[in-house]
Amino acid sequence: MVALSMLEPVRVTQDTDASQSLENARDLAVQGESWGYRRFWVTEHHNMPSIAGAATAVVLAHVGAGTRTIRIGAGGIMLPNHAPLVIAEQFGTLARLFPGRVDLGLGRAPGTDQATVRALRRPPGADGFPNDVQEVQGYFSAASADWPVQAVPAAGTDVPIWILGSSTYGAQLAAHFGLPFAFASHFAPAHLLAALDIYRATFRPSAVLGAPHAMVGVNIIAADSDAAAQRLATSQQMSYTNLFRGSRTLSHPPIDDIEAYWTPAEKFQVGQMLARSIVGSPETVRAGIAALIAETDADELMIASDVYDHLDRLRSFELIASAMGRQEGPLAA
Repeated sequence: MVALSMLEPVRVTQDTDASQSLENARDLAVQGESWGYRRFWVTEHHNMPSIAGAATAVVLAHVGAGTRTIRIGAGGIMLPNHAPLVIAEQFGTLARLFPGRVDLGLGRAPGTDQATVRALRRPPGADGFPNDVQEVQGYFSAASADWPVQAVPAAGTDVPIWILGSSTYGAQLAAHFGLPFAFASHFAPAHLLAALDIYRATFRPSAVLGAPHAMVGVNIIAADSDAAAQRLATSQQMSYTNLFRGSRTLSHPPIDDIEAYWTPAEKFQVGQMLARSIVGSPETVRAGIAALIAETDADELMIASDVYDHLDRLRSFELIASAMGRQEGPLAA
């Protein structure tokens, strides 16, 4: 059975502030745990007023304290933004607080604009990602307790590391290191199949993973009818339209006529980014998920359900779980 997981950007809307968005994220994780979702990952974005999850490890501590069994993690930490030592310290601490429940997804993209990249850590263009991945992984090993520099209290926690990607680069790196791979087809679907093929064909077994393990990110918005779900989806469509316009506005409530909001060129651009979205009733969602799994042979799905209203978003994730028969209780880690 393919595992279902939840991706949380901690969106701030026109009707919520950052505090409420953080509380909503925790509530979503609590409910997701009861609906059988395996993981709850928080994204890292900076200099975006509409997203309150920039301090990813802090958000995860808040979520972890309110849940019992669901795995919590980063989807992901944009490693070029940070010193590997600091990330290992943060996620080693989380692993001590929530043993056996913490994942660390690592990405190479900055996740922000170039001015913010400079403010965070490095000049634009700096790229030591493969070495940084190995450095973080090393800090989690028991052997690091004897190193001159230690990421206290990370040594011996063996936090599972995932490589995230939106192109074939991440697939190649994950295969080379023998790590699980998560592809961001929820916003960059073009290279999904090529990346999965490369990952599986070139995978080298490692001490942590004996065979390829692939997760596929996917936008899914569910409601009681196709029309209702399509209306909810307009909030996400407007968010991406605003991104192309260079506007950093808060998330907008759904509208009846998205065609009146975007231009044909913007519609085309957004359509490319959201090409693999599954939007509709439980029956439509069930069929869409089945088709995606058949096409990709995914081991897991990381689901983004970018719905404006918190209760509607809870309902979307609940319907997705129900459509896939996942409300019997939490899945095994």
